[in-house]
Amino acid sequence: MIEMTDFTNIDYLKTGDFTQQMAYKALTENQILHYLQNFDPLLVGTVPLAIAIENSDLDIICHWKAKEEFIAAIQLHFGNFNRFFLKEFEVKGMPTVLANFHTADFEIEIFGQNIPSRQQLGYSHMIVENALLLDRDEDFKSRIIALKKQGYKTEPAFAKLLAIEGDPYQGLLDYEYLVDLK
Repeated sequence: MIEMTDFTNIDYLKTGDFTQQMAYKALTENQILHYLQNFDPLLVGTVPLAIAIENSDLDIICHWKAKEEFIAAIQLHFGNFNRFFLKEFEVKGMPTVLANFHTADFEIEIFGQNIPSRQQLGYSHMIVENALLLDRDEDFKSRIIALKKQGYKTEPAFAKLLAIEGDPYQGLLDYEYLVDLK
């Protein structure tokens, strides 16, 4: 069985690559996860996987039970950050809140839904991608990073290298079950 990183605690960032260490510093100095602690925040995306490129943001997913409480907390704690904005919309019929702002070193994106964080698609994709990176050589990782530098989003980059056809986001989730990565 592949040994997986515990992505529920950001301590792994302290000993990671330079970007991960900078992310740890940004998250802790600005107390971002502390202020989101009532919403089960999880850092997901390229930084935890050590495949970030220049200008990669920090993606944090959250689970809210009361949308208004979540919005109020975001506005209270992050509303004064540079380039702050917040919007509400639906993803596959699910009410969603998205906030963006900038710290000195990173753009931060907070994505919240009334779905437990570990059941959200951002977390599921990251778990599959992590297993694939652990299961393959450094060349695979380098090729993912190269595709990202060419403008590919993360999931389409993985799908291209794995020859997954159709929707790359669903394809990665299906791939997880085909190869029993869980």
